[in-house]
Amino acid sequence: MIPIVDIFAGPGGLNEGFSSIRDEDGNRVFQTVLSIEMETSAVKTLTLRAAHRFLSDLPEGQPEIYKRFLAKDVTYDEMRSAPEVAAAFEHAEEEVRQFTLSEDSRPESDTLIRESLQDASEWVLIGGPPCQAYSMAGRSRRKHDVTFKDDHKHFLYKEYLHIITEFRPAVFVMENVKGMLSSKSGDGKIFELIEQDLRAPGYDLHSMVVNSDTGELKPSDFIIKSELYGIPQKRHRVIIVGLRRDAQLPAPKALEHREPVTVQDAIWSLPHLRSGISRRPHATWEDWATIREQAHKFLQALPGKERASAPSPYELDTKSTSVRPPEPFDKASAAGELQTWLRKDAAPVTWNHEARGHMLEDLVRYYLLAALVTADGSSPKVRSLPAAHWPKHNNINNVVVPFEDRFRVQAWVKPSSTVVSHIAKDGHYYIHPDHEQMRSLTVREAARLQTFPDNYVFLGNRTQQYTQVGNAVPPLLASKIAQRVAEVMGYS
Repeated sequence: MIPIVDIFAGPGGLNEGFSSIRDEDGNRVFQTVLSIEMETSAVKTLTLRAAHRFLSDLPEGQPEIYKRFLAKDVTYDEMRSAPEVAAAFEHAEEEVRQFTLSEDSRPESDTLIRESLQDASEWVLIGGPPCQAYSMAGRSRRKHDVTFKDDHKHFLYKEYLHIITEFRPAVFVMENVKGMLSSKSGDGKIFELIEQDLRAPGYDLHSMVVNSDTGELKPSDFIIKSELYGIPQKRHRVIIVGLRRDAQLPAPKALEHREPVTVQDAIWSLPHLRSGISRRPHATWEDWATIREQAHKFLQALPGKERASAPSPYELDTKSTSVRPPEPFDKASAAGELQTWLRKDAAPVTWNHEARGHMLEDLVRYYLLAALVTADGSSPKVRSLPAAHWPKHNNINNVVVPFEDRFRVQAWVKPSSTVVSHIAKDGHYYIHPDHEQMRSLTVREAARLQTFPDNYVFLGNRTQQYTQVGNAVPPLLASKIAQRVAEVMGYS
């Protein structure tokens, strides 16, 4: 197996993709020997997933206590203390390290990497330095901050560079936001600086969207638009694949385009949920009747054609952890590929699928906005609603309203917008397309849009789970990249 070192690992999206690749005998091509992550809840998730892989690879299969944990028959702590899983977690805790990479911590991190690799000459480095300093949203928030240009996050890629220079992997895969292409440091562009630095130790840089024999690569050639490759999300990220020149490896082939996969393809089969009502721990059916009455009154006042197409109020069942049957997809289609990936060895119940509570006024907005999504998937702006249902913002009556589309329905018929960590703070941008459910997306729904398998359990509180999901690389996309790297390294 080819050793993998995963740095800035997050909850393990890249890692999951590489770990999924098997040779013709069914053995894993890549073996993660070290995952480095600083955030505590993500480390817990990574550790559980490393133990999951260990247990899944046992000749006798997963022990009964772990199966009972996945079925929610025993708690995490009960499962974790069982002797049957001791070896798995001992392995996982050796693989996953909570650690902050920095110039000052290099002696310690170098020791970790050296001991994990055990003199392996052909190995792969994966990961993406934290992206807040490169992202357009981050730069917008700190536009007037004179210290922003010196933010240390601009230069965390140098920790990535240090590992490349010091340990010389045969291949590296580096991921970051596309804002990296326009981010500046002083008078120079960050991306040009990164390109020069990554080539200097003796590496050629390759794109996964255009073949290397097409001539000199432009910065935009490194942007992967996920929705073009069977991912149900418009996530655009920079992916750089570097090959060490003296390893004499062939250039990777570009990824193959797939037909679009939609929000419906990704989350349709998850159980329907009703959210809670904020500040009302014991919401009654009368509360929901009030919401439906307000929404229905507006829908009935619409012009004839719109009123005919608008859905009628609906009484939803209570929360459930059951798994609904999958929609019958053609397995050869991109939607079928996604569902097969999501549901392989799925847990018997649905994890991380609890709706958060919302203010009563927002529930009405969610109902109406989802009901008014057009047939082509266009989501209405919040000021499309009657003024009585506008949020009470000071600038809501201005001609130009900042973030007027911050209430956005993720329409059934399109890939979703980018799932980002901000979903942890605010669900308005991620309204469920089923008006009957009147809520924002759950962690599991966001995880499906990110293509995390259903048996991938996120630990930590719900806010931390959302953040983990938003910060990840889609594992199915990572698997497609990993397959190309495996081919480069001699595995067809």
